[in-house]
Parts: sequence; C-alpha cells; structure tokens
Amino acid sequence: MKLVIHLLRYLLLAVLIITFIFPFYWMISTSLKSFFEAIHFPPAMFPKSLHFENYAEAWVKVKFVHYGTNSVIITLLTAIGQLLVCVPASYAFAKKKFALSGFFFALVLVDLMLPAQVTFVPIYVLLSDFGWLDTYAAQIIPFIYSSFAIFFMTEAFKQIPDELLDAAKLDQATELQLMVRIMLPITKPFILTLMLLAIIGKWNDYFWTLILTNSENVRTLPIAVKSLLDVGDGINEWNISMAGNVLLMAPVLLLYLFANRFIKNAFVYGGIK
Repeated sequence: MKLVIHLLRYLLLAVLIITFIFPFYWMISTSLKSFFEAIHFPPAMFPKSLHFENYAEAWVKVKFVHYGTNSVIITLLTAIGQLLVCVPASYAFAKKKFALSGFFFALVLVDLMLPAQVTFVPIYVLLSDFGWLDTYAAQIIPFIYSSFAIFFMTEAFKQIPDELLDAAKLDQATELQLMVRIMLPITKPFILTLMLLAIIGKWNDYFWTLILTNSENVRTLPIAVKSLLDVGDGINEWNISMAGNVLLMAPVLLLYLFANRFIKNAFVYGGIK
C-alpha cells in the first residue's frame, strides 16, 4: 500500500513538472523551427534543424536595444521607487503607533484585492490631466506604490522583536537608523524577494504600457514582442514570435536564477526562521 502511495505521489509530481515545463519547452522548440515547421499541423515536437537565425531576425525586428533600454530604465526606477516608498511605510505600519493606522492598513488590503481593470480608468484620466501620458513618468510614478509590497514588508517587520528596537533606542538611535541598521539587514531576504518580484512584474508588464503609451519612444519590450505576430494577411510567424519571447524572458530568468541563491542564503543566515 505504501508503495502505491509513493508511486501516485511521484506520478502526480511528474504530471505537475510536465505541466509547468512543457510551455517553456514548446516556446524554445518553436523558436528554433523554420516558418513552415512552426505552422505545420500536426505540430512536431522537435525541429528538424535548428534555426538560430530566428533569434537574430527577432532581435532586429523588435529593435531590442531601443525597447530593451526603455524596459531597463522603467523597470529599475520602478523597483527602486517601490523600495524607497513602500519599505518606510511598512516600517511605520509594523512598528509605529499612529492615529488611524489600522484604517489606513485596511485601505492597503482593500487596494490589494482590486484588479487593475477597476483602477485603470481613474489612473488614465488622472495621468491625462497631468499631461503625463506617453512618458516615462506615466509608467513609473503610479507604480512606485504597491499595496502588495507594503503588506509583504509589514508582515516581515512584525517578526522582528521590539526588544531589538528598544535596545537601540537606549543608544539614542534615530528612527532612520533603526530602519536602516536593524530592520533592513534582518529582513534582507524579504527585501531581495520584493525587488525581484517588482523587477519581474514591471519587466513583463504589457497592460499598463499598452494603455498609457502611444509612441515607440517610451514603449517597452512586451509591446514590441507582441508586434511580431502582427505581420498582416492572417499570417503569423510563430517561430520569430517565440524567439522574441525567449529573448524577452531570458533576462528575468537569469536574474531569478542568480538572485535565488542569495535569497536562500539570506533566509539561512538572516536571523528570521
């Protein structure tokens, strides 16, 4: 009976692995096929020959350097902005007592539950009134506030014993010193995770970029990669499109693989279990 249970567990695990990995395999496989192989039905699991030139063509058609530069600027400024805005707010919610703190934190939780489709009209109108549409500011400033980031870091800060802060206050530490010298080093794994999620989320953002921009000057890679499908006459170059998606995914995938080791190490040595 135990053997059957173990076999079922491994079978379920294998199904889950295939379910999550297969789309990535299919994307990479299609990106290496010729045009006719990519549209052939029934589709082939493996390309007959490897067409790496698809990546060069996708790079040129997407104008990867131009749109990639926009993506890097917008992504980094948004992630840094979230760190500068949301971390102090989280510290205040977790460790400071002020009037209506519970009410304001409840508003953060309510905002966390609202889908983007509910808020995009007022945000669009507000940015239009400011004259910020089709600018970097429209893609950065509204998103340096994140209800998820505030909730995430508030819960992290609550795990730190108040006795640590009280001891530092006896040494005349200021609030800024308490946050920078005590809170941030201890919660380093959470900070790294927050930055990673902010970078991945903004790098892959398609909806807001499509809504808030019109020109190529400030648009980002997801919009450019989507344009690879719009070749006209009902023809889709799936091999070129998939190559573009691989190029789009590669930087954040490499970042995740690189940062994952530091996050695990921080959890082990950071003092929070």
